[in-house]
Amino acid sequence: MKRILLSAVLLSSFCFAQKTDSLGLNRTQKTDSVKVSEKKEMRTNDIEDVVITGTIKPISRSKSPVAVEIYSQKFFQKNPTPNVFEAIAMVNGVKPQLNCSVCNTGDIHINGLEGPYTMILIDGMPIVSSLSTVYGLSGIPNSLIDRIEVVKGPASSLYGSEAMGGVINIITKNALTAPKLSIDLMTTSWAENNVDLSTKFNVSENIASLLSLNYFNSTKRFDENRDNFTDAALQNTISVFNKWNFKRKENRQASFALRYLYEDRFGGEMQWNKSYRGSDEVYGESIYTNRVEAFGAYQWPMKENIVTQFSYNFHDQNSFYGTNPFEATQKVAFAQTYWDKKLGNHDLILGVTFKRTFYDDNTPGTLSSDGLTNEPMKSPILGAFIQDQWEINHKNTLLLGYRFDYDKIHHAVHSPRFAWKFSPNPYHTLRFNFGTGFRVVNLFTEDHAALTGSRDVVIQSNLKPEKSVNGNLNYVWKIPVGDKLINLDTSAFYTYFSNKIVGDFDTDPEKIIYDNLNGYGISRGASMNVDYSFNFPLSVNLGVTYLDVYQKFDGETEKSQQLHAPKWSGTYSLTYKFPSNLTIDFTGQFYGSMRLPVLPNDYRSEYSPFYNLANIQVSKSFKSGFEVYCGIKNLFNFTPKDPLMRPFDPFDKNVDDPISNPNRYTFDTTYGYAPMQKIRGFLGVKYILK
Repeated sequence: MKRILLSAVLLSSFCFAQKTDSLGLNRTQKTDSVKVSEKKEMRTNDIEDVVITGTIKPISRSKSPVAVEIYSQKFFQKNPTPNVFEAIAMVNGVKPQLNCSVCNTGDIHINGLEGPYTMILIDGMPIVSSLSTVYGLSGIPNSLIDRIEVVKGPASSLYGSEAMGGVINIITKNALTAPKLSIDLMTTSWAENNVDLSTKFNVSENIASLLSLNYFNSTKRFDENRDNFTDAALQNTISVFNKWNFKRKENRQASFALRYLYEDRFGGEMQWNKSYRGSDEVYGESIYTNRVEAFGAYQWPMKENIVTQFSYNFHDQNSFYGTNPFEATQKVAFAQTYWDKKLGNHDLILGVTFKRTFYDDNTPGTLSSDGLTNEPMKSPILGAFIQDQWEINHKNTLLLGYRFDYDKIHHAVHSPRFAWKFSPNPYHTLRFNFGTGFRVVNLFTEDHAALTGSRDVVIQSNLKPEKSVNGNLNYVWKIPVGDKLINLDTSAFYTYFSNKIVGDFDTDPEKIIYDNLNGYGISRGASMNVDYSFNFPLSVNLGVTYLDVYQKFDGETEKSQQLHAPKWSGTYSLTYKFPSNLTIDFTGQFYGSMRLPVLPNDYRSEYSPFYNLANIQVSKSFKSGFEVYCGIKNLFNFTPKDPLMRPFDPFDKNVDDPISNPNRYTFDTTYGYAPMQKIRGFLGVKYILK
C-alpha cells in the first residue's frame, strides 16, 4: 500500500512537471484565477531564496546546481548566543568542537572533518583562517548576521585552500535595509553578560552606514566539578563593526566594512591572577587577542558585469599556556576580480585571485631550515578560475569549474569541479557534486594541543599539501500536505584524503608527532533534514547525520577512527506561537559516541557517552518594537566527566613519582568534548526601531 501511494505521488509530480516551468508556474495558464496562483506560490515560496556561496554570484536557490543551506538570524535567535561559534551548533552536520578544557578554544567541524578544513567567509571574503580559527570564531557576534549559508564538501575550485570540508559564509546586514536602531541585552545565571547595539544612519539618499557594537563579559569563576579549574573560560570581549553600502545605477554593488576585535581570555586554576601569568606557581592560560578586518566589493561602472572583492585582516595573539609563551602575528591580504557573462544558456564566470599571508610566531614552526634563526612565513598564492553553468533545459543544469593556484612552496595545484542538477518539477530536486580540494598547511595555528605545553611537538618530515576528492549526492523532496509542504533534504557524501596531516597522540604520551599520513583518510556518511509547519502554530525542524571518518595506514588492516567525530549526531528545533505574540522554542543537539584522545592505560573512557544539549526559550514581542525573552540552557544538565588529567599537578612536578603515579600520567587538557557549563538560566530584552 505504501509503495502504491508513493508511486501515485511521484507520478502526479511528474505529470505536473510537464506543465510547469522551473519555478512551478504553469506556462499556459499564467492568467488563471488569483486563488490558484496563490496556492502555487504558497507551495514554492521557500524555493526562491537567493544564495551566493555555491557559485560565487547571486542565484535562486532552486536553480543552484550546488546544494546550499540557508539559515536566517531568526533561526539562530531560537537559542540566543553571543557569537557565531556557539550559534552554528544548531546546523545539522556542523559541530563547534571544544579542543581545550581550560581556555575553551574551538573550531568548527563539517561532516566530522576538523576545523582547518572548514573555510569561514564573511560576505564572501576569507576573513577567518589560520590563526583566527583558534580564537577568532568566538569574537564574531550574532548581531552582524543577516543570514548564514553553508556548503558541505570541497569548494576549492572557487575558494582555494582551506575549503576542503566545506564553506560557511556569514552574510552581514545591509546598511541600506538595516533597522535604524537595534538593541539586544542578555545575561545568564552564570554571570555572562552580552550587549549588542547597532544603529543605521543615512549619509545621503544613496549612502548608508551601519555601526554595531558588541560587548561580552564573563568574569565570575565557577568550579562545579571541584577540580580547582574554571569550568568555563573567563572572557572580556569587545567588537566594533562599521559597514557602508552604496546605492548605484542599475543596482551595481558597492560596499565596504571594518571590524575591530579585542579579547582578554583566561582559563585555569581558581586562585590564578595576572601576577602568575607565565609562572610555574599557579597554572593559567591567558590569551590577549587584537584583530582588525577590512573587506568590501565593487562592481565596475561598465556594461560588462565585473566585480572586484578585497579583504585584509591583522591578527595579533599574546598568550601564555602555563609557562609556555605563544606570541603570533598574522596578516592576510586577499583580492579577487571576476567577470560574469551570460551567453545564451551558459552563465560563464572568469576570475583571478591573489592571497598573501604573513605569519610569524615564537615556535619551531617558523624557524629556518637550520633551526637557528627566525623565518616568518610569507606565502603569496596566485590563482585563476573558470566556471560555466549551463542550463540545458528547465529540468537540467550542469556546472563545470576549474581552478589553478600557484605558490613557491607547493607550486601548481589543480582543482576541477563538476555539478549536475535535475529538477523535474519544484517538488523534486536531485543534485550531484564532484570536486577536489587542497590545503596549504600552517601547522601551529591549527592544533591547540600543540600550544598548551602539555605535550612536545615533533615534525617528522617536510609536510606536503593535503589533497582530497569528494562526491556528494543531494535530494530535496517537497511533499504537499494540504496547503503546506514537508521539506525533506537528504545527502550522502564520500571524501578521500591523500597527504593528510595527522597528529599522532598515541605513540608517545608526552609528544604530538606530525607527519603526512602514510596511507589515506576517508570521510563518508549521510544526513537528513526535515521541516514542517503545521496548520496550528507549531513548526518543527529535525536533522540527523551519520558519520564514518577514519584513517588507514599502509600495510595495516585496521582503521583508526577520527577523534571527535561522532557516529551519530542531530539537531532539533520546535517552535510554538501563541496568538498573543508569545513564542516557545525548544532546541538542542545530540551526539553519539566519539573517539577521544586518551593516554596509555588511561582510566578515562576512550569513547564519549551519548549526550544531549537541550535549551528552552520563551519570548514575548510587543508592537512597540520591544521583545522580552528568557529560558534555560543545558536543560538536562550534562557535563563531561574528568575533562582534565592530573589537575592537581598542572606543571607535572610530581609526574615521575612511582607510588602516586605508576602509569606516568601527565597533565592533559585535550580530552574535553562538550562544554563544562551546567544548567543555567538566561534573560534578555530586545528593541528594534525600523
